[in-house]
Amino acid sequence: MIKLVISNQRGGVGKTTTTLAFARHLAGKGKRVLVVDTDPQGSVSVTLGLKPSSYLSHFIGLRYALKDCIVSAHPSIDVVCSSRDTVQAEAMLMGAVGREQAFVHLFTPVEAGYDVILFDVAPSVTLLQTCAMVYCGKALVPVDMDPLSLHGAVATHELTRILNELLRTDVRVAGLLPTQVNLRLQMTEVITNSLKSFAERASIPLLPAIRTDTTVTKATKQRIFLQDYDDTCKAMEDYRTAFETLLSLLEASPHVPIAAQA
Repeated sequence: MIKLVISNQRGGVGKTTTTLAFARHLAGKGKRVLVVDTDPQGSVSVTLGLKPSSYLSHFIGLRYALKDCIVSAHPSIDVVCSSRDTVQAEAMLMGAVGREQAFVHLFTPVEAGYDVILFDVAPSVTLLQTCAMVYCGKALVPVDMDPLSLHGAVATHELTRILNELLRTDVRVAGLLPTQVNLRLQMTEVITNSLKSFAERASIPLLPAIRTDTTVTKATKQRIFLQDYDDTCKAMEDYRTAFETLLSLLEASPHVPIAAQA
């Protein structure tokens, strides 16, 4: 089973776009996918125009059944949407014993219904991001061509190190994904070289880059998956290559977080 957090401690790097493109890519392979949005801004529901009756806060805080908190975005893709109330649900977990294990207890019982669970998290270190990291054991880090995005990627890697030391988990970054790449810009070369150096130092796979493409914005305006808007656009061409590379890496190095083994 694939369980993956899409994270960067910087906003606007393409986390939600990457999450949904990966979900749709896997659905196209016949996988049953659950997407969980833990960001109170609710980017997933906004991007796809979803109108759920219940949210992640109901699943976490009120212990609603998962079936009552999901909304179908595709025949093979269910989504647990986030809202401003997610902050309150997170606060309820703060005083719980073993709070970092919350998602292990909440999502493990529903794993049988899915082949893949993807978490789109907020661009900051939160308890819910920690819970997602501990539960999944792996993170995909999109990095756009901006110094702050690179710093956010480094911070995400540092978070995995801290979690492993404090909680005795085995969380790792499964790959760095360059996004919004425009080869005509000087900053692209600067960030790309820095990203390569960081990937080598940290022994993290650097995935094929995703070029800038206005089609992404057009698909978002239409509230549909990028593949369903234009499966032949350059961004989608790049995403397919990157996703297949990522899947090969995941299959070559199966990984179960220590927290889930206990």
